[in-house]
Amino acid sequence: MTLTLILGLFIGTVLGMTGAGGAILSVPALVFSQGWSMQQAAPVALVAVAIGAGIGALEGLRQGLVRYKAALLMAAVGMLLTPLGMRLAHALPQTWLLILFSGVMLIAAARQLYKKSADSDESIAPRKAGWVNPDTGRFHWNWPTALLLGAIGALTGFLAGLLGVGGAFAMVPLLQRFTNISMHGVVATALMVTALVSAGGVASAIRQGAVLPPQITVAFAVAIAAGMIAGRLLSRQVSGRQVQIGFAAILGVVATSMLFKALG
Repeated sequence: MTLTLILGLFIGTVLGMTGAGGAILSVPALVFSQGWSMQQAAPVALVAVAIGAGIGALEGLRQGLVRYKAALLMAAVGMLLTPLGMRLAHALPQTWLLILFSGVMLIAAARQLYKKSADSDESIAPRKAGWVNPDTGRFHWNWPTALLLGAIGALTGFLAGLLGVGGAFAMVPLLQRFTNISMHGVVATALMVTALVSAGGVASAIRQGAVLPPQITVAFAVAIAAGMIAGRLLSRQVSGRQVQIGFAAILGVVATSMLFKALG
């Protein structure tokens, strides 16, 4: 239990400093500290992810950064795909799930090393499928925009069910690539989607018969929430590039460890 609490604090701190990406560490933390399978760890991880992301989303809402209509659309579509991801997770062998998760973490690590920290270039905004009017701060809603956001939400929900992750590691680069939302707005919106989809994933897991050990679930969630608050404070003292490099290194180490576990 002590190790789980320490890892929860650490993950929450990373989540607070990275804005959205640290949640991907929740499943590996439970797999290694509790000796669980990924199928056992995923629902508990989603509880912690929902709470941690929810804290960040509330801060984003308070600051007016969340594009809440877009977030609600993505979350609604994502919740429809989460049960499908869960069924596939239970159908796949544990070894394949570990290998898949390791691959996802390595992709996320590579993105941390090569991503740009600058905001989107609004001069090319009209060429993007999802265009936020800089004067009103609102999306120009049309079918391409709705389909784009729905597709991003579907991918997020499927990954939440399959791997027990919030999906922000995929959502953030897609929103950056196909919309002109500022980086702060992208992260805040992704956190709201992550919180809603993760909460929906927990409900879906319980309906499918998953058992969440109350003591470990509550302790892990509280530890992540506390770490999230600490991480938000620390993020003001460390440069964004240092956080990206450090997070990439952590992801690489954890991904390698999971590969050894899968192939050992």
